[in-house]
Amino acid sequence: MEKEVLKEPNVQEELLAILRSPLSKDELSDSLRDYHEKDIADALEMLTPEERQKLYPLLGAEYVSEIFAYVEDPDKYFAELNIESAAKILSNMDSDDAVDVLEELDDDVQKQIVDLLDEDASRDVQLILSYEDDEIGSIMTTNFIQIHYKLTVRQAMRELVKQAGENDNISILYAVDDDNHFYGAMDLKDLIIAREGTKLEDLISTSFPTVGDHDKISESLERIKDYAEDSIPVVSDEGIILGVITSQDIVEVVDDEMGDDYAKLAGLTAEEDLKETTGQSMKKRLPWLLALLVLGIIVSSVVGVFETVVAVLPIVMCFQSLILDMAGNVGTQSLAVTIRVLMDEELTTGQKFGLVWKEMRVGFCNGLFLGSITFVFVGLYIWLLKKQPVEVSFLISGCVGVSLLASMIISSLVGTLIPLFFHKIKVDPAVASGPLITTVNDLVAVVTYYGLSWILLLEVFRHFTEPIMTTI
Repeated sequence: MEKEVLKEPNVQEELLAILRSPLSKDELSDSLRDYHEKDIADALEMLTPEERQKLYPLLGAEYVSEIFAYVEDPDKYFAELNIESAAKILSNMDSDDAVDVLEELDDDVQKQIVDLLDEDASRDVQLILSYEDDEIGSIMTTNFIQIHYKLTVRQAMRELVKQAGENDNISILYAVDDDNHFYGAMDLKDLIIAREGTKLEDLISTSFPTVGDHDKISESLERIKDYAEDSIPVVSDEGIILGVITSQDIVEVVDDEMGDDYAKLAGLTAEEDLKETTGQSMKKRLPWLLALLVLGIIVSSVVGVFETVVAVLPIVMCFQSLILDMAGNVGTQSLAVTIRVLMDEELTTGQKFGLVWKEMRVGFCNGLFLGSITFVFVGLYIWLLKKQPVEVSFLISGCVGVSLLASMIISSLVGTLIPLFFHKIKVDPAVASGPLITTVNDLVAVVTYYGLSWILLLEVFRHFTEPIMTTI
């Protein structure tokens, strides 16, 4: 008897059937409780605006706020609500999620909604909005449990139950002293298994890591990641706990940082999205393109210096792109390794020299291997297909191979030194390095290739290549 193959249920189809069914408010809520809010948010995308507008009152502001925390384009959904309904939903959202939504809305709409938020939500939202985008305070949440360090275990449990109704981030509890200053933190598990007579102070870690509300995100990210805690408190200069950074916040920030770095490596001033106008995209791309145009003209001018080589030995032009491409690839690899190392740790002077030496060794070994292959195959190509004398063929291929080796070593050096230099002068190496290294490596490769061609083919071994030279 053949076993029936189990099919994975189509969650979206199930949710659409539920959302479009004529259920009462209680029946609809009960049916949806079996599904994750992220799946419900995805299903909302498939409904028409009219269907969603009928659903919002049935789901209620609190439940809609949980779903809206996962929507991709919150401004589209909030445009379907009146200001009062939008304010109720935002009042029920975590403060950091509410701020994320507000930042997607027009300034006028944002101000109207903030004015209608309930007192606690308005205070928390305005606090987070008061920070610069690159400060830790701008990504913190006020969803955390705070207790006094002198409470008994029973009192602490009672306070936990009381606050958990408003704050569900309860895996770590934060303790404060008589002056409301941050005292320490404890795991929920330790409180649950503690005996009633145990002092709460014995469960609290007073050396728990913290970050300042005005600390820079980019400078604090690695430190926060190293502790691998579910959440870390954000404290003011006076030591008062203002909020926490959760592991989810870190994941989102890392994702944003990766997107920004990818954009910077492409020479963009910031990430682009599908909604941007042509003018906005041009504004982000043009600055580096103009700078690279100038550098490109310089590279072309350098090629002009070696026009004699090209004029009398046109065959060398065939292999220019080979040298340029390999030099660019090697430089980009060294750049990626260097930026990755700089992101992970602070290097000493000795470690920086070690990194440069290591990249040069890698460039030399790879260049030696690839240069040898190039010597053989390019020589055979010129000899067999171009019908040139064997000694001339392998003399030219040897020049190409040596040029490839030299350009790969120099490109490895350039790809390491440039980001180290920008990091030293406090300039983001990802912004400046990517496009610059590409052009610098082109310049290096051109000078190396044509310089060696001129020295070896037109000067040192001229009596071999003279028979195939073109008369100027």
